[in-house]
This record gives sequence, C-alpha cells and structure tokens, in this order.
Amino acid sequence: MSSRVLRRSALGLLLALALAPAAAADVADETALAEKYAPVVRLVTQEEECGPGEPYRPLDVDVLFDAPTVALRGPWGGTDVVAVGPSAGDLAEGLYEYHLDFPGDALDSGCTYERWERRIARGTRSTVYAHAASDPGYPGKLALQYWFFYSFNDWNNKHEGDWEMIQLVFDAATPAAALGADPVEIGYSQHEGAERSGWDEDKLELVEGTHPVVHPAAGSHANYFGEALYLGSSAEQGVGCDDTSGPTFDADVVVRAIPSDPAAARKAFPWIEFEGRWGELQKAFFNGPTGPNLKGQWTQPILWAEGWRDHSYAVPAGGLLGTGATDFFCGAVEGGSDLLRRSVDDPLPTLIVLGAVLALLLYAIARTTWHPTGPLRVARRRTFGQTLAAAGRMYVSHLALFLGIGLVLLPISLLEALLQGLVTHASNVAGIDAEGEGGGFLVLLVVAIGTALTLLGLGLVQAASARAVAALDEGRRIGPVGAYREALARARPLAGAFAIAAVAVVLSGASVVLIPIAIWLAIRWALIVPTVTLEGLPALPALRRSGRLVRRQRLKVASLVVLATALALAAGPLVGALLILLTSLPFGLLNVVAGVVWAIALPFVALTTVYVYFDTLVRERLEPEVAPGELPAEIATPKPG
Repeated sequence: MSSRVLRRSALGLLLALALAPAAAADVADETALAEKYAPVVRLVTQEEECGPGEPYRPLDVDVLFDAPTVALRGPWGGTDVVAVGPSAGDLAEGLYEYHLDFPGDALDSGCTYERWERRIARGTRSTVYAHAASDPGYPGKLALQYWFFYSFNDWNNKHEGDWEMIQLVFDAATPAAALGADPVEIGYSQHEGAERSGWDEDKLELVEGTHPVVHPAAGSHANYFGEALYLGSSAEQGVGCDDTSGPTFDADVVVRAIPSDPAAARKAFPWIEFEGRWGELQKAFFNGPTGPNLKGQWTQPILWAEGWRDHSYAVPAGGLLGTGATDFFCGAVEGGSDLLRRSVDDPLPTLIVLGAVLALLLYAIARTTWHPTGPLRVARRRTFGQTLAAAGRMYVSHLALFLGIGLVLLPISLLEALLQGLVTHASNVAGIDAEGEGGGFLVLLVVAIGTALTLLGLGLVQAASARAVAALDEGRRIGPVGAYREALARARPLAGAFAIAAVAVVLSGASVVLIPIAIWLAIRWALIVPTVTLEGLPALPALRRSGRLVRRQRLKVASLVVLATALALAAGPLVGALLILLTSLPFGLLNVVAGVVWAIALPFVALTTVYVYFDTLVRERLEPEVAPGELPAEIATPKPG
C-alpha cells in the first residue's frame, strides 16, 4: 500500500473520529426535539368490533417483519412471492416496485384487517416515527415530521397500508437551535394535501404547551385540528367526508426518532430504504402506499409546506334549511365508491345489474304514452307518461303560481331547524338531560318534530296545489294566497287525516316485521289530500275514500307518487352536491340552495298527485268494477240436442 493511500486512510479515520461526537449530539438533539413536541393522537372510539369508529392504531412497523402472515412480493406477477415473513433487512435492499402483502382483500375487506392487526400488535404500543429534516432551498429553516403507519385505509379508496404525517416548521437551522425556539407553523396531512395552522392559532390545541393534538379521521386517517365531519371535493382535500367527531380517546403513543443522517437512519431503521409499496397491489387506485422516503416532503419539507391550505371545511351540523346537500354528497360519494370498488373487484355482476336497470328504464319509457300532454281538462284518464308530462306542463305554464305555493316551505323549514336546534343544543329540556340517558328520548323528539313539520309542509303544498288546479280547470284566476286560503278552509280534517296516517305508518314502520304494512298503508293513503280538499270529506272518510280509489290502480299510483317524490327529494341535494364539486361556495349556503330547490320542486309532486287522483276518479266512474260473482257470460251456454 502506498504512503499516499495510508495518509488518505488516516485522514479519513481522524475525520470520522472528529465527526462522531457531533453526529451523536445531532441524534440526541433530534430525539429530544421529537420527545418535546410528540403529538397527542386522538382517535374516534370504536364501541364494538367491526362497528363504526377507528379500529386501527398508529402501528409499530416492526410487528410486520418476520410475521408469517406478511408476504413480500416482486414486480413480476400475482404469484411472485419473494419471502414470507420478510425482515427489515430485506426491505433495506430498496426493492423498487416490490410490495408487502397482508392477509385479506382490500376490495372486500370485511373485518379481516381489523382482527389481524389486533393479533399481530398485541402487547405493543402505538408508534409515531419522528424525522427532522432541512430543505436545501430554504436555509435557516427546519422541519420536524411525525409519521404514522396504519395497516389499512378503510375509506372510499380502500387499500392495505396507510402512511400519514404532521409537520412542524422552525425558524432554526439545527435541532439544537429548534429546542430553544417555538415552531412557527404546523401542517396536518389530508389525502393529497395538508392544512396549516400558526403555532399560536386558536384552532391548534396543545397539551402542556408543546404537544399538538391531532385528530385522524376514522377510516381515512387524514389529520384534522378538531372534531367534526369534514367535507372534501378535490384530490387535495379528498373527495368525500372525513369524520373525527367524538366520542374519542387518546392513543398510548411512543415516539421513535429516525436520524436525519441517511447512514444512521439505515442502520437504526433498515426499512426506511424500501422503495416498494406498504400494501398489496390492486386494480385502479386501491394500491398500498409508498413509504415516507419516497414522499416529496421527506427531502423538501419546507417546499411542501408552501402548498398547505389554511382551512378544512366542516359540514354544518344544522342550518336554516337543513343539511340536504352535504348529507347527499357524503352518501353519494360513499355509495359511488362502493359501487366502483365492487365493479373493479368483480365487474360482471355490477354490469348485469346496471344493464338490467337501464333496460327496464328504457322499456318503461318506450312502453308508456307521453302525448298529448295537455294539462286541461284535469278530469280524464291519463297514462303514466301523460300524468308526469301534464304535471310538468301545468307547473311551467303557471310558474309564478306554483313557485309561490312551494316557497311557503321555506319558513316551515326554518321553523323546523330552529326547533331542532332548541332541543338539541339545550342542556336540559323539560327536566331531561340531553347528555344523559334521556338523550335517546330527545333524538326521538327531534325526529318527531321534523317528521310532523315536513308532513305539514307537504300537506299544505298538496292542498293548495289541488285548489289551484281546480280553479284553473274552472277558468278562475287564482294566486298563491288564494290557493292557500281555499286550502286552509279544510285545514282541520286535513290535519286529522294526516295525523292518523302518520301515526299508523310510523308505528308500523318501527318494526321490521311490519314494514310491509307501513308501505301498504302509505300507498293506500296517498290520495288523502285531494279527497279532503276537493271532495270535502272528514278525516276518516277521506282515508277510506283514498283506499278505494288507490285499490283500482295500486301500482300506477305508487310508482307515480314515489317517482315524483324521489325526483323532488333528489333535486335539491343533487344541485347542492354538484355545486360542492364545481364551486367554492360555503357549505351552509349550499344547504340553503338545496332547501330552496326542494321547495321549488315539491309542487311538482303535488301536481302529480292531483292528476293521479283525477285519473283514478274518472276510472272509478267510467270503468265500474264487476264483482267476481256477477261476471257476465261472454258466449251462450251450450244446450243438449
């Protein structure tokens, strides 16, 4: 060996010895910094196994290694198992495009992953991995990251494995300097984006002055600053609804610091070099995620922080006109995601069902007669299509009249919201503690209030629409006030009939066994408003009369009333949901829009009911039923000889 090589080796050894204390000091400072600001992870409580809530904890990834239920697969195909129970050292090889595989099917997860995690994590503490990182483009700033690994993402895009994180930003060049300074801001990861907060902002909750409280959403594990139902309409926010609302509990978390020095990190945590996915490969976007080391914020944390959002948007718990738009959006996204997941998992049954529904719809459209659509005169027989077309044409041709009739629902909706708010926000109502065992009674009371007021609004709109149609058919001029004046003349029997019907249907529907009876009663009494308003019948006779009329055309009456009601009910939330995706309007305003659209659409339901009533009335008079014992002979009886 030459003297030059010997000198170079000696210099390298001396340099390594000189830097060793500094490196050790850096690791000690990073660990101290990680402990000082360790987050409080507040998870949604799961009351029962496989039920709502959060069953998954920030997992110590070491439980995955050497576990016989975990496989390491290569990039060549579905059966390319490289190792069963891979070690952390196996992942240290990089292994680009490899992936871990846990027991279960992400597209049909059931309770598999929840039970598996409890088994492999038994006796271990939830773990958060800290990482201090600087950014070459932002000298003088330091990021402190906390990474959480969950074994399963149980949200719209279900997948094995889930890496989430939060990040604190310091105006400090080193961990040692950061120990003597407060963070300037903090960001919580949420799907493809993140939300920021200043360290001194009210929305950031701190425990003992340094420990930020983070609320992972149940299932998705997107991180939020408070307890609420959050709505997202983009990739950064996530399309759907994240729930962090209580009851909640604080996970028992231990912090493990990953050194910022790559060599030290590889030695202490070999898996940090893994370049594959922490979960099985699936079709579409249901793949397991890549690890922290492949995320942009791992090496450019301050640049990533430049793109943080200032707010997340909580779904209003109430509102002047309810929460129809946001509720519909949350349910529609969840339902659509489930349909997509089933289609990806097994497309044939989904295609068969969708094809059958489409074929049935096209057949129904083709088989019914839509013309003529003339809304007058009303007392005539009409086909299914003609009934809908006549109701629509009547509405459009007298738009101001029926808009005025429908808008009466707005003050009724406002009254409903105010009464519900009074009940649910009061700590004690009539001696009943809203937070105690009487809370269930208050829920029933709120439901009863909402049902009663909704039926009241529906009944008034139907009654006023019936009187308006009758006046137009007679050639009289009438406005919304006049229509309601005539309808209110029959208010007492109408209220009585609605009360009897509502009680009977609700009580029947309270039992699963009696639900068919509730449906039968609802169809039987679908025409009580016109029988009271147009025939002047008292409550009980009106119920019997409605039953006799419906008996002749049960399927037609049920399908028309149900379809018209479904269209009206869906119109407001659908418009609101589209506005959520296409605009940045406040969610409270969008719910108001949904309520207004509902009020505008409801007269169409009333008009459809009126035309159905006249159809059955005409058929009753022109097509008298013949009792089975009175059927006339259609040919002469043969005589012998």
